[in-house]
Amino acid sequence: MHVGRVVVRCYATLLALAGEPEQQVPIGSTRSVKDVVESIGVPHVEVGLLVVDGVAVGFDHLLHGGERVAVYPPFTALPPAGGLDLFPEPPDPRRFVLDVHLGTLARRLRWLGFDTWWSNDADDDELAVVAVTQRRILLSRDRGLLMRRAVVHGYCPRSDDPELQLLEVAERYRLAPRLAPGTRCIRCNGALVEVTKGAVADRLPPRVREGQDEFRRCEDCDQVYWPGTHHDPLQRVTCRAQGRRPTDGFPPAPR
Repeated sequence: MHVGRVVVRCYATLLALAGEPEQQVPIGSTRSVKDVVESIGVPHVEVGLLVVDGVAVGFDHLLHGGERVAVYPPFTALPPAGGLDLFPEPPDPRRFVLDVHLGTLARRLRWLGFDTWWSNDADDDELAVVAVTQRRILLSRDRGLLMRRAVVHGYCPRSDDPELQLLEVAERYRLAPRLAPGTRCIRCNGALVEVTKGAVADRLPPRVREGQDEFRRCEDCDQVYWPGTHHDPLQRVTCRAQGRRPTDGFPPAPR
């Protein structure tokens, strides 16, 4: 049987997923461009534009052999001129679901004020269902999970470092103007509300009762926070994301 081939070239941030800029991919018989692109390790949720022999196409476009495929990441600042934009507008407000291996990233997203679903025993099926039914952005380094056709919004962090992972996600999904640090519980994802010292005084260590006057409490799990709680590295992460210097108190809550 004759085995056809297509040439697939990836650009920019997709190189970290594909491994090399250009590859020849055998297709055997007719295959969708989605299938071919994902066969080299690039999930469809990471693609913003597909061009086959100079023409922008969708994921279901069929390849027969001999074509040249150019694969581009999402154009987050401006849509591709004259092209077919394959990157759907992310849900707003930004909401996330993370796999079991990204617990540190989940806590940091929560600290920055983002509704973040995470469970240490969730399997792939549950993660996909949560992403689809709750319209959440799925973050996972499991590319097979991100390749599920039902998943619409997703990203594969390139770095192993949670702080760099956060900066990647912040850039991809334009999080900087949406930050509300210190408004969500890093333990359970519940909303934090301001409370008086008197309301929580019996739960505070002596040094905290004497030295702190600002407190917030989780509406769901009742965890109490005060300036300095989880200060490092979360305060540093907040400052990097906001482009400001550390402060001693809580970041101001959004009005």
